[in-house]
Amino acid sequence: MSGAATSAGASKFQAFMNHPAGPKTVFFWAPLMKWCLVAAGLKDLSRPAEKLSVSQNLALAATGLIWVRYSLVITPVNYSLAAVNLFVGSTGLGQLARIYHYQKTQQDPVANYFGPASDSTSPSTAQKTGATTSAA
Repeated sequence: MSGAATSAGASKFQAFMNHPAGPKTVFFWAPLMKWCLVAAGLKDLSRPAEKLSVSQNLALAATGLIWVRYSLVITPVNYSLAAVNLFVGSTGLGQLARIYHYQKTQQDPVANYFGPASDSTSPSTAQKTGATTSAA
């Protein structure tokens, strides 16, 4: 690699490291850690709709959408924070829609695609694990 290419690569890396929203600041790490909320929201797709919390998902949707706006008006503008909050708000809204649909129809729309959530007390699970059930 030539000296000019090396210095150009190094200067881009240095510019990234020293950016106002770079890895030396909370503006970089907070959005990175907030992706765990998105993962948790997606993991909730495997939970039955009747066990989802309206207040929790309402809070996720509201904070996600409010913080999208905030992350676009602060200095420095933080696009990674806006992106993660858009996804946090979307997962919250998606789960709220799922809860609403379940309350109206008593059918879980996600179970149609992924199958019903497994229940550890069902006879089929007991048969798979070798557990026996007693008849009364």
